Amino acid sequence: MSLAKAEPLRPYRRVRRAKCRNPASRCVLERQGALPGGLVPQDYVFDGLGADGKPARIKLSELFSPGKDTLIVYSMMFPRHPQETRDVATSGGTAKLARADQPCPSCTALLDQFDGAIGHLKAAGFNFAVVGKTALENLITLGRDRGWTNMRLLSSAGNSFKRDYHAQADDGAQLPMLSVFHRDADGIRHFWSSELGFAPSEPGQDPRAIGTCEPLWNLMDFTPEGRPNWDEQLQYAGACCH
Repeated sequence: MSLAKAEPLRPYRRVRRAKCRNPASRCVLERQGALPGGLVPQDYVFDGLGADGKPARIKLSELFSPGKDTLIVYSMMFPRHPQETRDVATSGGTAKLARADQPCPSCTALLDQFDGAIGHLKAAGFNFAVVGKTALENLITLGRDRGWTNMRLLSSAGNSFKRDYHAQADDGAQLPMLSVFHRDADGIRHFWSSELGFAPSEPGQDPRAIGTCEPLWNLMDFTPEGRPNWDEQLQYAGACCH
């Protein structure tokens, strides 16, 4: 007997599914039908690794592969926010950085989850990059420590990209931001960013600007306990993420 036939609350389940699904579907349709977005004012130049694996200057326009007109950029907090109190990395190359210069544990945990999906994302026709306001060497070291193999890591230490696209506060503190850019005949346009992070949080909750695409927390939502009073760390006692 199937679960659907055995379940005595089938009407409830149908309503629940509809309520959970429809708002997300409407948001997707609204974004797809939205205005094209403003043109990016300059062809930002980042520090990254070239095709030969050596440090190179890479333009925003060069992040679009042939035939792939959408670019997803995650602006991580590297260095971490000045008020961050969680532990720093104590092993690996990242541990050599001063506390203030180490990455945000939450951004790092999110990218741990993203890395495995990026190969599929590229195959589906999209471009993806990670931007940090730290030296390229620090990004490469972090990627090596975490075992990242699929993400393009870029330093914005020499440009204003993060400030211009709201991933940096007026005082220079780094902020997380997921942004989408689209290329058309007129140039590169800013299509969407996770600006919900600037909205007030629900009582007793942390901001959930891109919580819908983070497997770690969403898996917890399926459980009877729900999300615990817990935060991601760069390392865990007695265990290793990689």
